[in-house]
Amino acid sequence: MALLPRAHSSAEAVRRRFADRPHKAIAVLHRENGPLSSLKAQYRVHWLTGQFYEHSREVMYRRAIKLRVRFESCLSLSLVALIFGMFAISDYYYLGLTRAFYLLIAMRVVVSSVCLLLAFVIGRWGNYYRKVWLHALPLWLLATAIILIVPLRPESLSTQVTAVVVATMAFYLLIPNLLTVAMIASLYLSIGFLASAVLVAEIAPVVALRIALLLIMTNVVGFFALRRLESLQRKQFALLHQERDKNHQLLKEIAHRQSLEAQLRIVAERDALTGLDSRRHFMDRAQALLQRSRLEKTPFTLFMIDVDHFKSINDTWGHSHGDWVLTEIAGACVQSLRPMDVIGRFGGEEFMVALPDISLDDARTVAERLKKEAAKLPLKEELSELCLSVTIGIASAHTEEADLETLIKKLASIRNYDCPEDQGNSYMICLRPEQLHGDETGWELGMATVVDSAFFGTHLRCHLRSERCPDTLLVAHLPPSARPEPGMRLPLSADPADLSIFTQPAPAEAIL
Repeated sequence: MALLPRAHSSAEAVRRRFADRPHKAIAVLHRENGPLSSLKAQYRVHWLTGQFYEHSREVMYRRAIKLRVRFESCLSLSLVALIFGMFAISDYYYLGLTRAFYLLIAMRVVVSSVCLLLAFVIGRWGNYYRKVWLHALPLWLLATAIILIVPLRPESLSTQVTAVVVATMAFYLLIPNLLTVAMIASLYLSIGFLASAVLVAEIAPVVALRIALLLIMTNVVGFFALRRLESLQRKQFALLHQERDKNHQLLKEIAHRQSLEAQLRIVAERDALTGLDSRRHFMDRAQALLQRSRLEKTPFTLFMIDVDHFKSINDTWGHSHGDWVLTEIAGACVQSLRPMDVIGRFGGEEFMVALPDISLDDARTVAERLKKEAAKLPLKEELSELCLSVTIGIASAHTEEADLETLIKKLASIRNYDCPEDQGNSYMICLRPEQLHGDETGWELGMATVVDSAFFGTHLRCHLRSERCPDTLLVAHLPPSARPEPGMRLPLSADPADLSIFTQPAPAEAIL
């Protein structure tokens, strides 16, 4: 709560400063209080210690460098132990085989051995965020050993000053450690060495002042060098984590957009009510199947399934029941078709099915099965009076000229001419007739050429065409046992009562 007045006063100061430029004030406030400023606050480094202000960030950083610190500490302590032991040569040069020499040798052996042991321990279990004392222990041990050299070898004070300066810089820059730990150990070394020099070596005040200034300068340089290094390392760590956070957010956004694209794709490709392919998606898939059938020279068959009396269902029982009927019929069709077949809702109560690599007779069998499945669907109690049925149109493409759009138009035209509203539970067959040869018989003689035939319930509807009137389509109703083949000639006077003549031009789509 203490920060609120300060933040408020800061905002007021910005508003007063940019009173004549409100847009500038808004930009400054956004920069100071926006997301970027919060990120900077999270990764802010202390000016004295070089550590993060937030304890959790500092712990995260120390955990991140744990392995590197272990390796570098083990390596540097092994090197320091070796160098500290090698200085026994200078001890022998200054002291010879005296009691002081043996004491120094014993101390160097003990300190070097302990440093090697600590190097092993830190290399295995060292870390900054829990065992800071373990990393500080070698520095205090080395500082104490260096201070004890002064009373054992006071005549070599000048060379020991150089050793203290080198050791101080090593504390700051060579042996990995926290800035506060290195600073306290270095101050202990400098003060202890200066006190030993004054008390044991009895140096002059001027010499003591020179040594003090040299050690102060060494500590200042080492402190700011390590502080800068610590700050740069933490800033680099902060930038890396900010980049990772941004990448993580970007990946989440990409995943979210991919999920939205998948949902949009489902909406575009699937019918919301039945779950079948939408009209556009069905056309794409059916066109691909048709092209493959052309390349492989295999038959391609198309179904148009129409729910009989669907308008009456909506008017009598309501659109919700009509939607339920469409859903049930769609499910029955999916269960009755092959995995390679493609079915889609074409609009309203119409469904289209593309069946690759299937003959016309087999397609007729599939159509009969679909009709039976639709007829035996269990109905709701409210629809108990409904006799559910479907009408299926069958078109087969045998040539490369017929594309999908033309095939659908021809099938729709046949449906419009041959399936009135009162005709249900039927299917139509549309064939391409062979080219006719031989003598042409005129209309006056009462003969016509069979174009195709189709079953409707218990009747057979036969399409006839007169050569003299090619734009007129004749429809004859015949018994199922007398089904003619395309190209056959039938007399028109056989049963005039069963003959219907469309006075309007017959659709060209009726001939596939």
